[in-house]
Amino acid sequence: MPRTPNDVKKLAKDAGIKIVDLRFIDLPGTWQHFSIPVEDLEDDLFSDGIGFDGSSIRGFQQIHESDMLLVADADTAQVDPVLSVPTLDIICNVVDPLTRKPYTRDPRYVAHKAEAYLKSTGIADTSYWGPEAEFYMFDSVRYDQTANSGYYHIDSKEGVWNTGREENPNLGFKLRHKEGYFPVPPADQMQDIRSEIILALRGVGVPAEVHHHEVGTAGQAEIDIRFSPLVKMADHMIWYKYLVRMICKKHGITATFMPKPLFGDNGSGMHVHQSLWKGDTNVFYDPKGYALLSQTAKYYIGGLLKHAPALLAFAAPTTNSYRRLVPGFEAPVNLAYSQRNRSAACRIPMYSTSPKSKRIEFRCPDPAANPYLCLPALMMAGLDGILNKIDPGEPWDQDLYELESEELAKIKSTPGSLGEVLDALEKDHEFLLKGDVFTPDLIETWISYKRTRELAPVNLRPVPYEFFLYYDV
Repeated sequence: MPRTPNDVKKLAKDAGIKIVDLRFIDLPGTWQHFSIPVEDLEDDLFSDGIGFDGSSIRGFQQIHESDMLLVADADTAQVDPVLSVPTLDIICNVVDPLTRKPYTRDPRYVAHKAEAYLKSTGIADTSYWGPEAEFYMFDSVRYDQTANSGYYHIDSKEGVWNTGREENPNLGFKLRHKEGYFPVPPADQMQDIRSEIILALRGVGVPAEVHHHEVGTAGQAEIDIRFSPLVKMADHMIWYKYLVRMICKKHGITATFMPKPLFGDNGSGMHVHQSLWKGDTNVFYDPKGYALLSQTAKYYIGGLLKHAPALLAFAAPTTNSYRRLVPGFEAPVNLAYSQRNRSAACRIPMYSTSPKSKRIEFRCPDPAANPYLCLPALMMAGLDGILNKIDPGEPWDQDLYELESEELAKIKSTPGSLGEVLDALEKDHEFLLKGDVFTPDLIETWISYKRTRELAPVNLRPVPYEFFLYYDV
């Protein structure tokens, strides 16, 4: 049953809450918030909303149209497990105060519209999602950029580069590059921290299932969350990032979801498992199909592969994403599909023959993505594939990294830069506009923001390795 405002007020009273934290997502994908005393937790917060300045939020309003409203979603209220002052966190939807309509650039509204559009197609009632967001935990990070200098410096007690460091004493057990998957402690020095994170997640209703060290040295990790419908999963992913960072901070370390923080080791991806259901039937399952996939599922894959360059503008949305999305580091640059094969962009997991388990894993996204935009974009591409019967071609079941150049040339690759995927989105976004899920103003704002606030500033600055290559030219 949906929660009512009275349910939320009872929760606050029972938990001894002092502060109510109102949270919403900006366009790039960062949680924003402000707080009110619990005495001001009134019914109209869930109906009329509370005002805020939209011109100060990335990707939102201009200064002359800055007034916006937050309307609290009662179903999302959770007691914050990490703040010292008893706090109730509530996720809010953004509303235009003049029209009283949901705000088109509110990413959470995009996710709600995507769920409604799926039902309207008659293809399925529900989509289920299971992103696997990887991250690194470091002991320290320093970085700066000025007119005459630029650097970053990362350190970790697990890092293989510290085997010779004076640590009084140095106890060894540093993880060699690409050997982080799966040695037990003491080589894995992050076990207890990951366990603490998974318990905190479950405490706020995020069904975390598995945690483990990932391939990279220096604290790379993954925590998997049980599949959920689209909006709920996007909410879960934002809680996931928040609790990972806060619990790491409590232990005096820092967590990053940056796709490629280390040179020479694995980047952090976000492989996205997805399936469509009509009632109790998984429409992706066919006992006679390749990898137990239905024709509908193959068309869905066709849509993902066709629109992949444009999708990456939302799914791998940073300049740093394309330091990860290169051959040789388990990154899925090949726009092909296959059962079990992790070198293909679309993998069909084969752990079980159960109809309930049949799903598609799209491996290109990374955890810098805004889940409220990334997951709807993937679904819209897949639905376009189904509606237009887009054939994905034949599967590739061999190691795509080991193919001869003539064979490999037959397979398209993901674009190699943020600039290329933004150009692709500019040319190919009609499939996103169906059902008014994405709107032209959101897509235009996204492209403009990424080009002017991220791509151009990075391209203007020399990087340290250029001095190594070119100082003596």
